[in-house]
Amino acid sequence: MRISTVEMEVPDAVDVEVSDDALAVELSDARSISVPLAWYPRLLHGRPEERRNWRLIGGGEGIHWEALDEDVSVEGLLAGRRSGESQASLKRWLESRGDG
Repeated sequence: MRISTVEMEVPDAVDVEVSDDALAVELSDARSISVPLAWYPRLLHGRPEERRNWRLIGGGEGIHWEALDEDVSVEGLLAGRRSGESQASLKRWLESRGDG
């Protein structure tokens, strides 16, 4: 199998919206990207007020949710990378919240 790498300039996030089923990020190059919330289980299990409480990190290279201990990078979104959290880690996190 042949693997090709493409170099690209990654835009910054400028705004974020989290619905019940999607994470949508507006980018500095006027594009928007939306991915299923199921890709990020902590966001999926977060309460609406926790999902709304995000901040840009690294000058817009990523998004951080303090209450959910979740970070998502723009580069990861554009590459189609889902959360790499293990089921065991997610289970411990849910139990620590009383959700498990």
